[in-house]
Amino acid sequence: MIVPLTGAVADTCGGKAGALGALLRAGLPVPDGFVVTFAAYLAAAGDPDPRRPAAEPDEPGAARRAIEGRPVPAAVAAALGRALDELGDPPVAVRSSASNEDTGHASAAGQHESFLAVRGAGAVADAVRDCWASLFSARAIAYRDAPGRDDDRRSGDLAMAVIVQRHVDAEVSGVMFTPADPGGVTGIEASWGLGPSVVGGTVTPDAYRVAGDGAVTRTVADKRTRLDRRGTRLVTRDVPAAARSLPAIDDATAARLAGVGGEIAAVLGGPQDIEWAIAGGRIWILQARPVTAEPPDAFAGTSGVAAALVGTPGSRGTATGAARIVRGPGDFTRVRPGDILVCPFTDPAWTPLLRIAAGVVTETGGVLSHAAIVAREHAIPAVLGVPDATSRIGDGTVITVDGTAGVVTTTDA
Repeated sequence: MIVPLTGAVADTCGGKAGALGALLRAGLPVPDGFVVTFAAYLAAAGDPDPRRPAAEPDEPGAARRAIEGRPVPAAVAAALGRALDELGDPPVAVRSSASNEDTGHASAAGQHESFLAVRGAGAVADAVRDCWASLFSARAIAYRDAPGRDDDRRSGDLAMAVIVQRHVDAEVSGVMFTPADPGGVTGIEASWGLGPSVVGGTVTPDAYRVAGDGAVTRTVADKRTRLDRRGTRLVTRDVPAAARSLPAIDDATAARLAGVGGEIAAVLGGPQDIEWAIAGGRIWILQARPVTAEPPDAFAGTSGVAAALVGTPGSRGTATGAARIVRGPGDFTRVRPGDILVCPFTDPAWTPLLRIAAGVVTETGGVLSHAAIVAREHAIPAVLGVPDATSRIGDGTVITVDGTAGVVTTTDA
């Protein structure tokens, strides 16, 4: 029920673990670990058919509560303890690898649970169980229920494997998109500390473009916060003022990352969305999945645009609608079909809103964040990193979002 990460394959361990296993076998720098396979999940979820969460469609939370209410089977817990001992019982990252995750047509970016800085067999077992249960969270169900995802809704095909890897205490981390054409431009986003700040959109990261000839273009952002491990806790702290506007990586490191990205794309057979980290000057690859929707050009020009709020192009297209200011879950019920979601940032739990919103505007975040990826999969325009958008745009104001150019205009503009 547990296999070394070097032996992981998609059929038994999910797409995320399978990709990491392939990269390890190719000699690429992936943190060591192991995978709790689909078989362990199926044994834990119970009879008669543990893969059938939608057997009770009127109460989809029933499957989640059933998993959360059971202890991890003794055999799985014992195997977890042995596998952790073999690693030396370090702090680990515990991450989902679902059967319908990180596929060529649906990323499920941010829809299932991940846990960093976990230590000890008991805590790891709890995190594994929470990953299993997250297969049936409201946001995961909403993501699978989106139009065009009939394959994802087939409950009998659902299963959750879980990756357990050494935790990397990143000094800098980020995301990279490799180009569709081998000589094309690699897009990289980077910020201080651990990766959830970038993929979760809670900071606006630096943006880099590395051309096929190695030339680097960059836009340096004001990176005000960072996430770091402190023991078994994750701590958000302010970045010193002098460091906020310094480049998180230099041009040579961006070029090195692009080179590693090219190797990954060659191993996995196509353009990849890659999460990376740097610790002690060494690059680590934390995840690689197929690019499901190409991002717009984050360096798109906005010259000649008058009376507009300018941000980062996140998802192509244009939409006009009423701005709906959303600062947290308490505002969810105010969002109506066709509204433009205006928020500080979007948490993965907000996925159901992306099914009804006509567009998205955020105050922080980059083009490679989970929210931007899901917006592109839903084909709704998104503009990211618009400073003070929730105070500069009035609730109910009719606005137009141009996610290709990265601008937002109001009817008064």
